[in-house]
Amino acid sequence: TMHNRVRMVAASFLVKHLLQPWQAGEAWFWDTLVDADPASNPFNWQWVAGCGADAAPFFRVFNPSLQGQKFDKDESYVRRWVPELGTDAYPAPIVDHKGARDRALAAFKSLKRS
Repeated sequence: TMHNRVRMVAASFLVKHLLQPWQAGEAWFWDTLVDADPASNPFNWQWVAGCGADAAPFFRVFNPSLQGQKFDKDESYVRRWVPELGTDAYPAPIVDHKGARDRALAAFKSLKRS
């Protein structure tokens, strides 16, 4: 299974950093996670995306690095699942957090005006 904090960070990254529809992530979680739940899975994705009935504020964009520093200080969790972290095999970032956050906020503000 995947820890709930990691699910939120992954969902936020997909939806807000990469501007992908929450439904794509929800479908992947449904097909991949053994503990997928027909009630909580879509609602959790809507919460992260900022579009659910009791959603997180649209401006809440998780910083994956900061989340790791706060909740996995010794990096034991991330190193279990990403052993190449800190090696030459670890890929370069695909987005810059600040730029991605700014782009997400601009997109959400644009939707709000529509």
